[in-house]
Amino acid sequence: MGTKLTELLGIKYPIIQGGMAWVSDGKLAAAVSEAGGAGIIAAGGRTADWVRDQIKLAKSKTDKPFGVNVQLMAANKEEIADVICEEKVAFVTLGAGNPVPFFAKFKAAGVKAIPVVPNAKLAKRVQDSGADAIVVEGMEAGGHIGSLTTMALMTQVIPLVEIPVIVAGGFADGRGVAAALVMGAAGVQIGTRFMLAEECSVHPNFKQKLIDAVDTDTVVTGQSTGHVVRGVKNKFTDKFLALEKQGTPGEELDRLATGTSRLAAVDGDVDNGMVQAGQSLLVLKKIEPAKDIIDGLMTEAKQALAKAPNLI
Repeated sequence: MGTKLTELLGIKYPIIQGGMAWVSDGKLAAAVSEAGGAGIIAAGGRTADWVRDQIKLAKSKTDKPFGVNVQLMAANKEEIADVICEEKVAFVTLGAGNPVPFFAKFKAAGVKAIPVVPNAKLAKRVQDSGADAIVVEGMEAGGHIGSLTTMALMTQVIPLVEIPVIVAGGFADGRGVAAALVMGAAGVQIGTRFMLAEECSVHPNFKQKLIDAVDTDTVVTGQSTGHVVRGVKNKFTDKFLALEKQGTPGEELDRLATGTSRLAAVDGDVDNGMVQAGQSLLVLKKIEPAKDIIDGLMTEAKQALAKAPNLI
């Protein structure tokens, strides 16, 4: 299946795995890339040495293209960017900050720059500044989210820019992939679904929490602080939202949330940690290899696209 994204990155399928902090490592990235998508190593909260080690691990498991996600609010972002350039990673996704100052460095190293943007204005700006592609992420996504839905972003951003647009937020099955392609997207970014990959290192308790969840189980925290995060409701989110409703100062709420993503993903405390996940939960039925996930997504997408002409 060829799109602007598959041509840009040299991949078989227009699927990118989300860069999930404390979850997306070299093993998962390699498995997704080997299966025909594009895996991503998440650098958020990590040292530059860890990032380099994971890049080398991924290279030992696949010769297919993969990327690294860089959180631009990180204090060590420059050091991580240097590692990415030195290791000649295929592409980088950039979020939580201004990506434009990094474009020249990545271009010089032959690394494709793909910023994550929340609205049409910034999409146009990064295109005009030299981005190779963009990711637009709707509020249906897990983790840190913006204020617009995926459908609204697709409707407004895709016709506005010429570079490939990757859409994210709520994608978990092949019908969603097909819908995005029909809307004009060059590909989709999927995060939560890949947490159930056998190659994903997230704690087994986290995976079971996702499997047990129903469609209405995600909540959004941090509306009052500006650090808006979507995850599966539990004791932590109940406490956080109650304090938020009471008008608790943002500094206190931020302290309460610090470290909770790692607590859930790494330590497996899915009651007191933040179980970051998107809204499309009912399709999360079982743990399976990344290859089976991607093969299933593409089979469903092709079936949906094959039926589309019958609607005309």
